[in-house]
Amino acid sequence: MARWSVVIEHLYVSPAHAYFGRPRDGGAEVATVDAETVELVAGRGIVGDRFFGVPAHYNAQVSFVAAEAIEAVAAVLGIDPPDPAVLRRNIVVRGMDLNALVGQPFSLDSGDGPVAFVGHRPCHPCAWMDSVIADGALPALRGRGGLRTSVAVGGRLRRGPATLDTEAAVDPALAGRARRHAPLP
Repeated sequence: MARWSVVIEHLYVSPAHAYFGRPRDGGAEVATVDAETVELVAGRGIVGDRFFGVPAHYNAQVSFVAAEAIEAVAAVLGIDPPDPAVLRRNIVVRGMDLNALVGQPFSLDSGDGPVAFVGHRPCHPCAWMDSVIADGALPALRGRGGLRTSVAVGGRLRRGPATLDTEAAVDPALAGRARRHAPLP
């Protein structure tokens, strides 16, 4: 098992969906909280989030995105990094090679004991990104849109320094790089 130091920069919890329909119609006004701590329940997700306990989203209970990916997209587009909340991912991390965790178990410990996840599939960006970030954000985010996971062992996560434990071959230097994945079986 390899251990890596990472940082949890944001923990977003939103009770409802903001992006549905066509981007030109505008998103819904949805309160999204950048929580100091979140409670995660095995097999259900983040307490209070829109995906909590929704059976259709079992493999997408909690979504991650790398802060480095947001910064890389901003560099490609020649803009300041956008507010990470517009990506609608739950957890923004720094120092995690999320692409290496597709199909892999891993855990994060931010001081209250480890919370275990299973990385299921990449988060693919949607057309909304061109509307809420800038023209060209959709293609710039391809291959670095994040990771969809399920919670295997619940617990509490807090913003700040954390430890990533995984047997996956991760390279923190690749956290913001785009990587294409083969289709999952």
